[in-house]
Amino acid sequence: MTVILGIESSCDETAAAIIMNGKLLANVVVEQEVHKKWGGVVPELASRAHQQNIVPVIDQTLALAGIKANDIDGVAFTRGPGLLGSLLVGASFAKAFALALGKPLLEVNHMQAHILAHFIEDSREREKPEFPFLCLTVSGGHTQLVRVDDFKTFSIIGETIDDAAGETFDKTAKILGLPYPGGPLVDKLAKEGNSKAFKFPIAQIPGMDFSFSGLKTAILYFVRDELKKDSTFLEKQMANICASVQYTIVKTLLDRVEMAMKQTGINQIALAGGVSANTELRASIQELGKKNNWSVFIPPIEYCTDNAAMIAMNGYLKFLENNFVGQDIAPSARLQL
Repeated sequence: MTVILGIESSCDETAAAIIMNGKLLANVVVEQEVHKKWGGVVPELASRAHQQNIVPVIDQTLALAGIKANDIDGVAFTRGPGLLGSLLVGASFAKAFALALGKPLLEVNHMQAHILAHFIEDSREREKPEFPFLCLTVSGGHTQLVRVDDFKTFSIIGETIDDAAGETFDKTAKILGLPYPGGPLVDKLAKEGNSKAFKFPIAQIPGMDFSFSGLKTAILYFVRDELKKDSTFLEKQMANICASVQYTIVKTLLDRVEMAMKQTGINQIALAGGVSANTELRASIQELGKKNNWSVFIPPIEYCTDNAAMIAMNGYLKFLENNFVGQDIAPSARLQL
């Protein structure tokens, strides 16, 4: 029996999970409400909230799993990438907890964990991708197309050269005056709108990389100019704007996915990251998969956004290979895939 405690604290969610022999027993995520007031994550406030949340979250996770601290065989934690202050809280707790218990320590790359979330075992039956497969990883901080050859081999074949897709959703929401976090609200409002109502630019750059900075600027100027003509423009067209922006972001992502699938000859595509919870993206990639006869893998919503189940899963796989780290390990805000 192998029991792994996973700890996630890369941004503004304090999370912990227990995995036993690859199967999830408990997964607790506590969000930080303090950032809504500021319209975005404030790093200093995030790290302070993690300090307040980390012990209660660990206690709750152990209780839900029916596991005692001494039953844990290894402690996995997010080393990076993420906000350095937030990462320090999770890493420091993990190191102290592992040292006190005399258990091995397992460092996890947050972006690899998002991809390996597809392999979490729980009470639901679902298919898992086979190697090799491509993964579109989309979040507030990252947009990447990754070739996955096995549990340890990840190759980025395309990524954003500027802003991430998730950031574009949130910045659009801010421009439109929607509260933080805005991405889910854009998704909700888009369902009531016409995706062809307004046309926004799709960046044309070589290769399989992405660019969203031009789209953000176009949205900003579009809203500014339309409000000059009609001060009630946003009230009248909110749903149509959201639908049109969402369509543009999703099309940008899937155009590159289609290109990558054809160039690599791989016929399995997976989604990962917070933006993979977006309903339009989930529906569109499934439709594209049917059209091209691909196998499409989409994780349950709770494994899309930041969570510790994916950290514990990655840690479990590393534990099986005795891939441990020492107490001198330090978090890395810009840790590469």
